[in-house]
Amino acid sequence: MGSKSFGNLLDLASGDLMDIPQTPRALPRVMTVPGIISDVDGYGISDGDSDVSSLPCRERKIIVANFLPLNGKKDSETGQWKFSLDNDSPMLHLQDGFPPETEVIYVGSLKTDVDISEQDEVSQQLFEEFNCVPTFLPQDVHKKFYLGFCKQQLWPLFHYMLPMCPDHGERFDRGLWQAYVSANKIFADKVMGVINLEEDYIWIHDYHLMVLPTFLRRRFHRVKLGFFLHSPFPSSEIYRTLPVREELLRGLLNCDLIGFHTFDYARHFLSCCCRMLGLEYESKRGHIALDYLGRTVFLKILPIGIHMGRLESVLNLPATAEKLKEIQEKYRGKKVILGVDDMDIFKGLSLKILAFEHLLQQYPRMLGKLVLIQIINPARGSGKDVQEAKKETYYTVKRINERYGSPGYEPVVLIDRPVPRFEKSAYYALAECCIVNAVRDGMNLVPYKYTVCRQGTPNMDKALGLSDDSPRTSTLVLSEFIGCSPSLSGAIRVNPWDVDAVADSIYSAVRMSDFEKQLRHKKHYHYISTHDVAYWSRSFSQDLERASRDHYNKRCWGVGWGLGFRLVALSPNFRRLSIEQTVGAYRRSSKRAIFLDYDGTLVPETSIVKDPSSEVMSALKTLCSDPDNTIFIVSGRGKVSLSEWLAPCENLGIAAEHGYFIRWNKSSDWETSGVSDDLEWKKIVEPIMRLYTETTDGSNIEAKESAVVWHHQDADPDFGSCQAKELLDHLETVLVNEPVVVNRGHHIVEVKPQGVSKGLVTGKVLRRMLDEGNAPDFVVCIGDDRSDEEMFESITTTLLAQSSSMSTEIFACTVGRKPSKAKYFLDEVSDVVKLLQGLANTSSPKPRYPSHLRVSFESVV
Repeated sequence: MGSKSFGNLLDLASGDLMDIPQTPRALPRVMTVPGIISDVDGYGISDGDSDVSSLPCRERKIIVANFLPLNGKKDSETGQWKFSLDNDSPMLHLQDGFPPETEVIYVGSLKTDVDISEQDEVSQQLFEEFNCVPTFLPQDVHKKFYLGFCKQQLWPLFHYMLPMCPDHGERFDRGLWQAYVSANKIFADKVMGVINLEEDYIWIHDYHLMVLPTFLRRRFHRVKLGFFLHSPFPSSEIYRTLPVREELLRGLLNCDLIGFHTFDYARHFLSCCCRMLGLEYESKRGHIALDYLGRTVFLKILPIGIHMGRLESVLNLPATAEKLKEIQEKYRGKKVILGVDDMDIFKGLSLKILAFEHLLQQYPRMLGKLVLIQIINPARGSGKDVQEAKKETYYTVKRINERYGSPGYEPVVLIDRPVPRFEKSAYYALAECCIVNAVRDGMNLVPYKYTVCRQGTPNMDKALGLSDDSPRTSTLVLSEFIGCSPSLSGAIRVNPWDVDAVADSIYSAVRMSDFEKQLRHKKHYHYISTHDVAYWSRSFSQDLERASRDHYNKRCWGVGWGLGFRLVALSPNFRRLSIEQTVGAYRRSSKRAIFLDYDGTLVPETSIVKDPSSEVMSALKTLCSDPDNTIFIVSGRGKVSLSEWLAPCENLGIAAEHGYFIRWNKSSDWETSGVSDDLEWKKIVEPIMRLYTETTDGSNIEAKESAVVWHHQDADPDFGSCQAKELLDHLETVLVNEPVVVNRGHHIVEVKPQGVSKGLVTGKVLRRMLDEGNAPDFVVCIGDDRSDEEMFESITTTLLAQSSSMSTEIFACTVGRKPSKAKYFLDEVSDVVKLLQGLANTSSPKPRYPSHLRVSFESVV
């Protein structure tokens, strides 16, 4: 079924839901390598990648972001476009982390509108001069995409703001979502126009392009994709309110590497994957990894840095030193506290100013000695909330200055205008303390810039008449809710909502001894200078290469429609079980063994009714009536339930509780596996499990004759998983001297006797057949979970150990496409039923020998 949120990507491409013109191909048929033209104008589905050249080419990075690192202006006299690199753009600074020979291509939008008649010419100019590919989004699409869905819905949500009422945030608008998808598709078309699959690594940036990976992965299954989120990722309670939550999650999971600034953001993402998609993560040699349909999706946690050279070059400008001298004179005898923030509701401007007011109230002796200079960067968006924040800020500043100001002294100085970099750097260099009081922010590099400016440069020191060995000091007061806070461990961390505590922290910062300021500054400067933007870029790039290393070692299938598309990647030898091929082998064989799991194999896991269907029973009865067949149901369920459900099959063998109980047919007695009958350990296990059940809502205990199982599938996913780990450790500790094994499975913790497994069942049954001279030349084994892997392995090892030279056709099959020791897979239970029906139709029922002529199972054991 197509997704309601945009089920079919091709519908969107054809403009069925929006009147969007076909994507203008600014660079049609770009030559990706000399003499090879990439023909990717069509947008089809390819499970190979044969349409992309595999000729050798130097390594390239394709950087995809909302905006290109360019400034553009049209000459009013000549009518010609003039473009230049935006040297302040972090996207441009990424190149410093790449090897010198790496070619970097940028894909993104321009910050200015270009008439459609000029777009082809501008595209060619930008590609030739700057290696930039402009997307040229239609104006209506761009407005709904950027100012609409990105700024009104994603950005507030990622900063923990829910649209509880129309006055506080925009509610979900499907038209804006469609524009978001349209824009991402246009970006995808542009990337496809320049990609060389064998050599290129694609690095996508930020929340504007979260479904772009789905478009690219759908077209090129082995594309090497990285994504970095520059904003916070909210907790699952917040993120789950988004109607298109799964589409965005699956978009990110179509990447090979996903980057976050902090572990908190990554943890929230992992929690969403667990709660909404049922995925679990693990640490692989220090790297966090998600197993997603056979693909390993890695997570990278590393905050972005600043460009040291760029900032130091500004500090060396004569204008910076002159400005610094000017403001030093202006604020002589006063200590300057600096804030530099955008004008938006999440920067905590009013809270910061109120805290400063509280400081003046609490410490009146600081009047005339402290000045808060607040530089306000231009707002990145417009809306009612921005206007309200600005109004409140101005009102609060005016009130404080009227109350605490005096002739020649203004406690709060508000600079609300575009401030040149040299002037801003001068304020950084002057300030005794820098405060960032945001209530939520992705990273925020203001503290980094402040620290570097306080360090200064030799040229700046010379201009100011300072010696090289002059002590360097800086103090930071940082909100604990911003991304850079964990990296700067010498900062004074505050809760921005606690105005009193923020005031006390500012006071502590300005009263701190010079020696302590020097130590904190030294620690921060060392980290910032060694973890600059080049380090960040190089580290991410290296991890992306590692994450993409195994692309060609697996077979890939695309599954799912529209934005629900995902890629299954499995071993090249792992393939779908052909019913026709299996039936043919069955027909050619003379002796057969068939082993079947129950839950998830014969009956769907999600089914409330656990009785086998009439189709399953009919096929089993027919297969069991053939004397050349040995059929066994091998399950973790109890013997009573299995006996009741499978009673019509007279000659069916049953192994219950993973093989602790075994019955060859209905008329024979149940036999135990031969392990110890001492179950006294249950008296230890059951009270412990009851304790965890009482403290874990949604959990329950299943008591079997030979085992005890603790289930937590209905508990909170995070808490249930945490409790399962604790229970596992607890039980392993107290049962260390008992003849049992403690296993953790999918939503379960199980304790069972040692020497009991499904693998032992298949081994014993096959050895009995061999000893009776009925060596099977056809074996089918089908299961769906971890315990069934033991059967797949046991069958191969048992038959390889036989002395007979007769070859056996083995069809070990798992249900669902996932990593397995089996060689084959079937997608779901219905496919298993079809296979059994096919085998049953081929079978020729014959009279079976009476049960009293059969050798007992115990004589074999």
